[in-house]
Amino acid sequence: MEPYVACMSVPPFQADPEGPTYVYVQVADHIAARVAAGDLVPGQRLPAERDLALEYGVAYLTIRRAMRELRERGLVITVPAKGNFIQPNATEGAGEDAEA
Repeated sequence: MEPYVACMSVPPFQADPEGPTYVYVQVADHIAARVAAGDLVPGQRLPAERDLALEYGVAYLTIRRAMRELRERGLVITVPAKGNFIQPNATEGAGEDAEA
């Protein structure tokens, strides 16, 4: 499967497993950048974690850790048996987290 390609304002995701940042943080940063760019909008449901793993070319548990990271940043809420959603006020702090 092809690596995930976001809208034109956010570069495609390229994992750097040898870099100083964990891959799950890289995924979380990429999703945060998509929120800041308006590619993902507040209230939008994210694809299932297994689907995101396929899109990003990473393990399912990497996506699960990325979702935890995004919850801690206040960008995502998880509703049991429903999925992960972009927080209603997520655009307020998304750019700061994506650049960090």
